[in-house]
Amino acid sequence: MSAMTESHKTDPPETGSAATGADSDTRPGTVALQRTWWERNGRTTSVWAARLLLITGIVAVWQLAAGTVFDPSFTSRPSDIWGRLVDWNADGTLWMHSWITLQEIVYGYALGSAGGAVLGFALATLPTVYRVLDPFVMALYSIPKVALAPLFIVWFGIEMDMKILLAAVTVFFLVFLNTAAGVREVDRGLIDAVRLMGGGRRDIALKVMLPASMTGMLTGLKVAIPYALIGAVIGELVASNRGLGYLISNSAATFDTAGVFATLVVLSVIAAILNFLVGLVDHRVSRWKPAEAQA
Repeated sequence: MSAMTESHKTDPPETGSAATGADSDTRPGTVALQRTWWERNGRTTSVWAARLLLITGIVAVWQLAAGTVFDPSFTSRPSDIWGRLVDWNADGTLWMHSWITLQEIVYGYALGSAGGAVLGFALATLPTVYRVLDPFVMALYSIPKVALAPLFIVWFGIEMDMKILLAAVTVFFLVFLNTAAGVREVDRGLIDAVRLMGGGRRDIALKVMLPASMTGMLTGLKVAIPYALIGAVIGELVASNRGLGYLISNSAATFDTAGVFATLVVLSVIAAILNFLVGLVDHRVSRWKPAEAQA
């Protein structure tokens, strides 16, 4: 009888331990602690390998086809583009013009993003005001930004300020609209729940609407990156003697297609770096989301 009692006392902990282990293994979202390097990084490695293979293939086909399939005076060659970048790097042309355009992009992006995020959040929390202003905002958003360049030249001249403001205006509407959409799509059940718990307008704005608007705002920040480049380069193309836009215009005027493509490569690299930085911010802000939503 004593043996049976002892057996009965010692069995449950073993069963409970096994059940706990089974639950931890099958619980959604859990990851095995012991994983190989490929299991941890295989997907990312495959994606980057596919990207590298695609770029290599395009460059190889381009290099072989230039001069045989199409005239290289119109499309240049990757080897000529690389040579132009090396020459510009050696004489300082690349870094001087890139630095000017980078300042215009960053300042314009920061100014437009800040204004768009703040005004988008503020107006979206006031539904009546937003409905009144919405058609005017959309009308201004519909204006081609290149059409604003001559007007900005009259107002601000041809110095860096004009390019910064043109980039800022281009970015502003994208961040504004996406932030406002994020606020307006907040689950009404969450707002009602905060009100039932005694929360006021301040609590609803800071604890419900602000976190909910982050997804829309970050989407706007990502989408706005190439438009910041477009705004700055358009300003340089219209009136400037410095910057990457000027390099494109000058190279095209002298029929230097290698110079045009070399400048486009530099702009693509700048856009990729800015997109990577915004992606890091998005990853840190979105850590509260489920893994599926982040993917």
